[in-house]
Amino acid sequence: MTTVSVEQLPREIAKSLLEIEAVALRPNEPFTWTSGLKSPIYCDNRLTMTYPAIRDLIAEGFAAVIRERYPNAEVIAGTATAGIPHAAWVAQKLGLPMAYIRDKAKGHGKQNQIEGRIQAGQNVVVIEDLISTGGSSLKAAIAVQEAGATVNAVLAIFSYQFAQATEAFAQAGVPLETLSNYTALIDVAAEIGKVQSDDIAALKAWRENPQAFGQ
Repeated sequence: MTTVSVEQLPREIAKSLLEIEAVALRPNEPFTWTSGLKSPIYCDNRLTMTYPAIRDLIAEGFAAVIRERYPNAEVIAGTATAGIPHAAWVAQKLGLPMAYIRDKAKGHGKQNQIEGRIQAGQNVVVIEDLISTGGSSLKAAIAVQEAGATVNAVLAIFSYQFAQATEAFAQAGVPLETLSNYTALIDVAAEIGKVQSDDIAALKAWRENPQAFGQ
C-alpha cells in the first residue's frame, strides 16, 4: 500500500501526471478543447489507470482525505465514466459500498441515473477525475442529493482552478477538494524542466483569463 501525506499530495500527484504524460503543456502551440477554448494544457487522467503505482497513489490519496476529513462517509460514488475506476479502488481501500452516477438517466430499463445503491440519508463522497468548470461534477452531486442522500464532498484528482468552478461549488454548497491542481503542476513542471521559465507567466495568465489565451 502506498503511504501518502495529504499535504504532499498536490506536488506528488502533479509530478506523476507529468511523468506519464497524462498532462501535456504546450504554451506556444495551444490545444483546442471540444468547447473551442484554446488551452496550453491538456489533461487525460484516464492514463493513470495503466500505471499501478500511480493509480494506487491516487486511491490512497483519496482514502487519506476521506479518513481525515469525511470519516462519516458511507458510500463512494464515481462519476461516469472517468471517476468510476478510482471510486472502485477507493471504496475497496475503505471497505465501503460503491456506486456510480451517469450524466443522465438511462432511456431504457429502470431508467437509472445512479447505478448501485445510494439510500436516502446516507453520506456520500463523489469521486471525479478532473474539474474544469465544475458543471458535470455538480450535476452528479445534485443527482445524489435528489436521491435523498448528503454529498459530503466532491473529490477530484486535478483541477484547473478556474474561478467559475470555485464559485459554482460555493453557490451549490458542495465542498470541493482536489488531490492536485494547476498551481502545483506549473511549479513542479518548472522545477523538472517540463516548461521554460519564460512560459510560466503565460501559463498563469491562462488560468486567470482562459478566454483570452492565444488571441
